[in-house]
Amino acid sequence: MDTSINPRLLYVEDDESLRFVTQDNLEIAGYTVIGIADGAEAKKQIQDGLEFDIAILDVMLPGVDGFTVAEAIRERDAEVPVLFLSAKSLKEDRLRGLRIGADDYLTKPFNIEELVLKVDIFLRRRHLAERPPEELSVGRFSVDMANLELTDTIEKGEPRRLTQRELDLLALFARSPNRVLKRSDILIKIWGSDDYFLGRSMDVFISRLRKYLRADERVSIENVHGVGFRLNAPE
Repeated sequence: MDTSINPRLLYVEDDESLRFVTQDNLEIAGYTVIGIADGAEAKKQIQDGLEFDIAILDVMLPGVDGFTVAEAIRERDAEVPVLFLSAKSLKEDRLRGLRIGADDYLTKPFNIEELVLKVDIFLRRRHLAERPPEELSVGRFSVDMANLELTDTIEKGEPRRLTQRELDLLALFARSPNRVLKRSDILIKIWGSDDYFLGRSMDVFISRLRKYLRADERVSIENVHGVGFRLNAPE
């Protein structure tokens, strides 16, 4: 599966409050999250062909536990990253998870920033294994698709770390410089739906990209009234 656009995360957690907060933070970071509260339902959807790029599984689920869900994943896909979340830190649980093929294990309560970072790392590794990284540039900036970084090639400072959604949006513009992209097309390609509230989110992300690129006066993201946006940049 192509992880450069809208990586899909399977997140199985029966604690509704924790699931809501964690899912919200993952979506802010730029991921599409498939949240499921029940291990049996997650197992069924996996066996029915549910597609996702990484699985985040609570271990202590009622009925069908996270280990069983992971085994169903491994029966279908030996490579998709699996990350366990657990309120327990027992050595036996960690060993069982590793035997199933878990890539990592976080103990609750966990730091959401650490979780997002681990997701980024695992998806980047898988993406690199599947295909060579694409090289993109915007004016004086280079875009590192593999490491989610934007570098000013003139000032030579520290690269700016991008979220996955920032990277996806910037890459979409960079592949079509000086061309008008329809607002609805951008929303569908990056957010998966042409929705008013998602459009407000897109406006926020575009404002961020404008700030990141403002050091190069030749580069701008122009609002084409009633149509969409255009990245003005030297080719």
